[in-house]
Amino acid sequence: MKRNGESSVMNLLTKLYANSDEIIFFFDRDGKVLSMNRAAEEILADDVYEQMMAGSTKAICRTCKGYTSTDELQTCLSCYMSNPEEDISSFQVYFDTKGKGVIPYSASIQTIDPETGIRVFMLRDLTRQYKTQEELNQKLMMKQIIKAQENERKRISRELHDSVAQEMLSSLVDLRVLKYMNVEADVLKKLQQAEGSLMRLLDDIRHMSVELRPATLDDLGLMAAFRTHFKWIEKNYGVVVHFNPELEAKRYNGEVETVVYRVCQEAVLNALKYAGVDEIVVRLYEADHMLHLLVIDEGVGFEIDNNAPKGTGLGLYGMKERADLVEANLQIRSEIGKGTIVQLDVPLR
Repeated sequence: MKRNGESSVMNLLTKLYANSDEIIFFFDRDGKVLSMNRAAEEILADDVYEQMMAGSTKAICRTCKGYTSTDELQTCLSCYMSNPEEDISSFQVYFDTKGKGVIPYSASIQTIDPETGIRVFMLRDLTRQYKTQEELNQKLMMKQIIKAQENERKRISRELHDSVAQEMLSSLVDLRVLKYMNVEADVLKKLQQAEGSLMRLLDDIRHMSVELRPATLDDLGLMAAFRTHFKWIEKNYGVVVHFNPELEAKRYNGEVETVVYRVCQEAVLNALKYAGVDEIVVRLYEADHMLHLLVIDEGVGFEIDNNAPKGTGLGLYGMKERADLVEANLQIRSEIGKGTIVQLDVPLR
């Protein structure tokens, strides 16, 4: 029974050695290759393979580009092959592979037969792991950049509202007091002109403050921020935004609220600039554990696959980047003469 069990294990180990995607070499004490599996053969250049089969103990140096030590990313100092008595359970090494260039591997080398000094050297490709890690780092960096951008916008917005606007309001009061003093007609006319200019400038500063970061978004949430923004659009552009919030007044994660607000803001702005419409429909609702935003216009539309869209195209790119931050799905559907629909689906956790 024991022999049958041993035979079964040996059979499995043989299959593992032959079919594994992990690269496996067997070396003797002197560094000569005794055997290698299919995965190992596939990464070796023909001349390197021939030298290994010929018994060269330095053949591996033709394909190895160094390992990562505590001092250097790639080094050959204190090579992992130099001490046949030393086992290293995990380290990073770089191999110049056939047809794929230099690839990073997670490696281990250990003695499996102390009497003969036979060692097994195993490599696992880290390319996919590195790519995943790089994508994660890019996403985290983008989150930090956008968060910093929003925080800076909030700071400048409050500074404009609490400091600059208040100072201008104080100056307006002073001008109005002067109007009731005994001043000549031409001076009074100048005061009225200055008052008008300051009023317009004060309105511009208030609008700029809201555009940078509406206080209602932080204090009252999405629906209040949308209503304020759409009223301003109707007042200044004459375009009516039909806002249909199909949910209760509730708050969401700050990052989610910011993304939904900015995507809607950009989509409405694009409709104002390019759609040629007098009305825009905005829907906001929850379904299937997701928050859905729809911005709909029946304007001129555009070709989705057009490589030369109107404007810079940065608005669409920015919307997609923001959607990725909260793992949301952004869809833009449009046809010439049939309008445009921007749909954002945000998963709620």
